[in-house]
Amino acid sequence: QVQLVESGGGLVQPGGSLRLSCAASGFTFDDYTIGWFRQAPGKEREGVSCISSNSPSTYYADSVKGRFTISRDNTKNTVYLRMDSLKPEDTAIYFCAAAPGYPDYVSLTLTDYDYWGQGTQVTVSS
Repeated sequence: QVQLVESGGGLVQPGGSLRLSCAASGFTFDDYTIGWFRQAPGKEREGVSCISSNSPSTYYADSVKGRFTISRDNTKNTVYLRMDSLKPEDTAIYFCAAAPGYPDYVSLTLTDYDYWGQGTQVTVSS
């Protein structure tokens, strides 16, 4: 069965860093674009970053560009999101998701994604 399991969330001070992981199973990981999304209380879910199946293509929301870095290890069926210079407005539940696609395909459109994880909480506060 398809599973996406996020980990690495927690409480961090402003300016700090976290690395989120998304471990996938139950589907052909190499054929999927993987995205990270987040949802803050009272707000809609929004796209953060994504990486194409063959890795060279990445995309970032303007709000995180220059602070977050996405990467993937297809040998471990895992995608990572390194988050630096964290701000209180980054506080949210972070979800990873998988979208079937062709090489170099990137998208932060929620409806393009078939599989979703349960999320991990990230809180940025002093």
